Amino acid sequence: MHVAAVLKRKGSHVVSTDPGRTVGDIVEMLADNRIGAVLVLDGGRVVGIVSERDVIRGIAEHGPAVLGHRVDTLMTRDVLHCRPTDTMAELMAVMTERRVRHLPVIADGEVAGMVSIGDVVKQRLDEAELEVETLRSYVAGNG
Repeated sequence: MHVAAVLKRKGSHVVSTDPGRTVGDIVEMLADNRIGAVLVLDGGRVVGIVSERDVIRGIAEHGPAVLGHRVDTLMTRDVLHCRPTDTMAELMAVMTERRVRHLPVIADGEVAGMVSIGDVVKQRLDEAELEVETLRSYVAGNG
């Protein structure tokens, strides 16, 4: 299964912000959209990502005052990404090895969507369920 199939199922909408917003704004965006990361764009170009982990780290280092800081002081600048042609197995490996839970999908230099570890797990569970049903059908003589 490829990333493109996951985006087809879940859609390509990505919650994003610009680097000048405050961390408090990002916290609201995370809560309102029930998501774990917001992509930071500058003129359509990916310049960072802010995750729940980044916010927690910011609070640990700066206390509650971090909520007034600009996003670009807290964001992760080295943003890993994937392509629509990448497989779910490749994403699982990257997410596990690099300890990330969100990967923007980049196609032709543009943001095409975002894939989370939850999307990867859901896809794997769906595949496992299909395998079980196929085996049941085969064993029952319907295959």
